[in-house]
This record gives sequence, C-alpha cells and structure tokens, in this order.
Amino acid sequence: MTRTDTPPAWDERTQLTTFLDYVRATARAKCEELSDEDARKAPLPGSPLMTMSGLINHLRWVEYYWFRVIFLGQEDEGPWTDEDPDREMRVAVDIPLSRLLGEYAEESARHNELIAAHDLATKARRKRDDGSVFDLRWIVLHLIEETARHNGHLDILRELADGRTGS
Repeated sequence: MTRTDTPPAWDERTQLTTFLDYVRATARAKCEELSDEDARKAPLPGSPLMTMSGLINHLRWVEYYWFRVIFLGQEDEGPWTDEDPDREMRVAVDIPLSRLLGEYAEESARHNELIAAHDLATKARRKRDDGSVFDLRWIVLHLIEETARHNGHLDILRELADGRTGS
C-alpha cells in the first residue's frame, strides 16, 4: 500500500479515512525489515512494555475497542483484564511481528468498512461515564491522534533497535 496523506476527494469522510490509513501505514512502515528479536526489545528502562510488537498489538486492539466495543456496543473480548490492563502489550512479545502486522491490517480493513457504512454523526452505542455519547467522527479523529502519537514511539524504538530512521 502506498502511503499518502493526500485524499483522492475532499469530502470529510475521505479526508478522515485517508489520514487514518496514512498513520496506520506509517506504523507498519516503521516495522519493515525488522527482526522479531528487535521488535520484542524494550530499550527504555522506565517503560518495560514499550516494544514495537507491543505498540502494534496495542494499535490493533485500541481500534477494536473503540469501533466494536464503544461504537457498536459489542461485548469486550480484548486481551486485557482488570489485573493486567496492558496485557495486549505484554503478550505481543510472544507473537511473530508478521502475524501482529497481519492482524492489524485485517482489523483496519474491517473498521474501514464500518466507517463507510455509517454516517460520521452516528452516535456510539455505549455512553461515556458522564452520560454523553461519542460519535463516529470523534472516534476516527481520536484514532488518528492515538496512532500518530504511537508512531513517534515507534520512531524512537526503531532507531534504538537498528539505527533506522525515517519511514
């Protein structure tokens, strides 16, 4: 997939999905030609869960949570538990990076279909603690922000792993 942040059309939906796809593709590009061993390294002493594998798995599961659990109101079947709320990052080091990237791409495709099938103003089925409700537009914007923020982490981890910068 070619990465671009230039949408093929200038309507709001196309702009938002183009940026979401761009930041997703950037996360995947940060992992190109990276060994499983390097993807599992946690080089920051104060952040033992901060691995490239953990971040990719986190991005996959954060999309699941926002689209399926919050927006669609489905049962939460994520890997986290009350005892281990960051479990998706912890278990990722036992999964090959190629599988994590494949699962992330599959989830992204499913979520793109969900975005295409709903108006951006559609309200999520689950309410916030204060009783207000997110709409699909806010969820997409939040996921762009979340993914872009973690791309910065991936930049740092990749440079520490093997010196590669850019992407």
